[in-house]
Amino acid sequence: MELGIGMFGDLAFDQATGKYRDAGVKIREILEQVKLMDEVGIDVFAMGEHHRPDYAVSSPEILLAAAAGITKNIRLASGVTVLSSSEPVKVYEDFATLDLISGGRAEIYVGRGSFIESFPLYGYSLNDYEELFNEKLDLLLKINLEENVTWSGKLRAPMKNQTVYPRAQNGGKLPVWRAVGGTPQSVLSAAELGMPLVVAIIGGMPVQFRNLVEFYKQEYKRAGHNAEEMQIAIHSHTFVSEDPAVIDGYFHTYKAQMDRIGSSRGWAPYTKMQYEGGRGKDGALFVGNPKEVAAKIAYMKEIFGITRFIGHMDVGDPSHDIMMKSIELFGNEVKPLVKDL
Repeated sequence: MELGIGMFGDLAFDQATGKYRDAGVKIREILEQVKLMDEVGIDVFAMGEHHRPDYAVSSPEILLAAAAGITKNIRLASGVTVLSSSEPVKVYEDFATLDLISGGRAEIYVGRGSFIESFPLYGYSLNDYEELFNEKLDLLLKINLEENVTWSGKLRAPMKNQTVYPRAQNGGKLPVWRAVGGTPQSVLSAAELGMPLVVAIIGGMPVQFRNLVEFYKQEYKRAGHNAEEMQIAIHSHTFVSEDPAVIDGYFHTYKAQMDRIGSSRGWAPYTKMQYEGGRGKDGALFVGNPKEVAAKIAYMKEIFGITRFIGHMDVGDPSHDIMMKSIELFGNEVKPLVKDL
């Protein structure tokens, strides 16, 4: 099983100044953190896409390209590319370029995203929410397989024997994962297409997703795909420290971000009881010391049969030094413990 780290580039809000933290500083910190991930043996880094004042990164592919120049082994993925409001040709071109820069380490996680700002920003209608994604995924997958593309749809101009360059390594094919939040129809689509699956589990109890994952496995095989090539990942909020005071204090950082998002979604304020419940064996928070986090990841392997775990590690924008220590522990201690378990 591979272990990875994901980020959204969260920016903490300073109540004294009434401003979010400087995005440039945050981006430079992320690059230092990815360099450390590579050094401690993390398998993959996934960078999210957002178009809001509380997140620093709107173009994951540019940050990943910068990371490619300072790393050697770590795979570099979007987490996620909001495909519904993106141009599939440009998505492929950007990630094929990243693949060539990095020596074949690029991956794409495609999804609808958890926010909708990109739709009006790029001139798309939310009325076409489902059809936009389905059409663009169809085109992206076709581009990924074919150098000369002929394609037509309803919401984009057709392509007729047009070429898309540069081509990625491995015969032009990039790993394209389907990222889902728990919708059965999305899981079914991924299974039928034979796409690797990433399930975001950020609340409740992970075991509640077991039927969904089993449904994917069933439909993947039913569609005639090779079961030995099946890949399933979980993406969950994660933070590691050996200091109980740091873990306890992280509650306030985590709560600030959850309340900021929740205020626009009608959520009740996040509580310490939720935090501690999430940290328990059956909860969805992978927050604790290395042994605690490793045991929960091993439990995910047991109940889901996952091939990859992505720890989303910058929720609420913890300080750079604390993030660096968390990454170090995740690579040097959590990863070996998971393998032993």
